[in-house]
Order: sequence, then structure tokens, then C-alpha cells
Amino acid sequence: MAAAPASMPEVPFAFPAFTGELPSETVPLILETRPTRDYALIDSGFGKKLERYGALHIIRPEGQALWPPALPEREWAQADAVFTGNLEEEGVGRWQFPQAEKHYGKGAIPAETWPLQWRGLPFLGRFTSFRHVGVFPEQEAHWLFMEQLIKQAGIKGGPRPRVLNLFGYTGLASLIAARAGAEVVHIDASRKAIGWAQENQLFAKMADAPIRWICEDALKFMRREQKRNSFYDIILLDPPAYGRGPKGEIWQFFDHIAELTARARALLSPQPLAVILTAYSIRASFYALHTLMRESFRGCNGRVESGELILREAGLSDKGENRPDGRQKAGRVLSTSLFSRWVNII
Repeated sequence: MAAAPASMPEVPFAFPAFTGELPSETVPLILETRPTRDYALIDSGFGKKLERYGALHIIRPEGQALWPPALPEREWAQADAVFTGNLEEEGVGRWQFPQAEKHYGKGAIPAETWPLQWRGLPFLGRFTSFRHVGVFPEQEAHWLFMEQLIKQAGIKGGPRPRVLNLFGYTGLASLIAARAGAEVVHIDASRKAIGWAQENQLFAKMADAPIRWICEDALKFMRREQKRNSFYDIILLDPPAYGRGPKGEIWQFFDHIAELTARARALLSPQPLAVILTAYSIRASFYALHTLMRESFRGCNGRVESGELILREAGLSDKGENRPDGRQKAGRVLSTSLFSRWVNII
């Protein structure tokens, strides 16, 4: 029997020779998420952060928190859930539930999911084995920005704006876009994440929302869409530092990010609105993303805005205000990620 042919090596991507003027720029731009009734960063320090998601207080690792905590240990000791084990961004660890064990005995754990909402949109928080909880609150600034663009387009009439959400995870951005009036294509390489996103759709009572949930490698999907001449008005890019596609495809941020942004440009409609790129856990400055995005949209006019997404601590008050006993909020900021976005100036 003849040996099976070796798999073909990946053909290196040739970045297009875009011409024309670079887009205008706004840099640095710091986008801040403040405490709300749905979410608050309560405190941070010495490699950890204490957060409130709905009714639950949660402690997770946070490598950016180099400083000492502002609040006393007794405040941290009241946490409902604590992630322990691997401290890497995608590392596998486990959750401990000290309050459940206190009330219901050793080994007692709450349900895997619990109800949350964002500005009236219900979704499920989820205890995952890699420390995430199904939502990245610092992306609120992007959600509000996208929501405003979609609603403004709706006021002008015409067809629904089309949104492509790549590396879409549990689908909150897709649900927000659909609620605002967009038609959404949601791509994630994890079947489990697609399942969670569909659960969120049902939990939000948005079963009829115009969202296609697709388990696919992001770059493979973009290449096919380009051949099909399929176009989008808003593209969300939220790639990991490293990942694998459903058929073993490998994603490496520094190897593939230039192709991602160039193909995003190729998939934009004749009257596009924005491309939003967010990056976590990479050893780079937002200036690196900024320069790449400006080169990727050379000749497109518009503006490239780049900087960091940050969370503002609430301290002892859930709403970030002074408590009745006079104690003050901590008020410090925690940087979570880098971003760069191209915005069409119409």
C-alpha cells in the first residue's frame, strides 16, 4: 500500500502592497469600564483580582496587578469562588468555592453557570477550567461603540448592517449586535464555545435573532468568504495568543495577525463602519497593533484609534461610590488588553 502523502506546508501569506495615504490616527486612546450593578472590579493586587459578577464575588489570577491590594484580607476572604492552579491565561486549573463549603459542607459546589446581564441582555456566567467566566467585561467600550454604529445605520435606513465576529467565544458581542439591529456571522474554532453561545442566545430569548453560529478556523473562513465575495460592515477580531482550529489548524498571533487584518479589509462592504481588533496576553505594545492597522487600511481613509482597555476599581462600594461608613473606593485602574480599531469617517 502506498504511503499517505505528506500534508502540504502552509503557503506563507504575502501582505498586499496597499497604496495611498495612511488613515488619520488617535493614539493613545484609553477605554475604561467602570463598575455597574452587573459587574465590578472590587480590588486587585499581588497577582490577583477580586471581581463581582452579578451576585458572586470571584478571585482570579491577574499578572498585571503588581501592587498590593487596597482592601483588607477579610474582604477577599468573603469570595464565593477562587480559581487556583495554573496561572497562565489559557492554563488549566480548578475552582474552589469557600462560601458553598462553609454553608453546605466540604466539596459542595454551585452550578456551573449563573445568570448575568449586560444592559438588560441576559446571559450565563460560567466557571471554566481555564479561569475565564464566559465574558470579558472590559470589552464594554467596544460593545457600546458597535451598538451605536449599528443603531445609527438603522436610522439611515437600508439593509441590516452585517457583522462578522471572529474568535467570538460565548457570543455576547454577537447578541449585542443582533439586538441593535445587525445580521451576525459568529465564528469560533471551539465547538464547546459555540454551544455556550447558543445557550446564551436561548437564555436571552433571542432564538429568532439573525445569527449564524459557525465552528470554523477563522482564517479558513475568511479565505472562503473572500472567494465568495461576501462582505461585512463591521468586523470584530479577538484572536488569542495561540490556538487550534477544529481540524488541528494552528493559530499563532505573531505569525498570522497580518493576514487576519489584511483579509478583514478585503471583506469590508463598500460603505463599511469599523474593524475592531483586541489582543490579550501578547508581548507587544499597542503601537505595534496601531502601525499594522494603519498599514492594513492604507488608502481607505478613516481613522485608526489604538490604546488599552482598562477596568476601574470600585473598592468597597458595588457602584464605585463612597460607602455610608465613609470608606472610599480604591479607584485604581487595571489594564487588561490592547486594541486597535479602524473607523470609517463618513
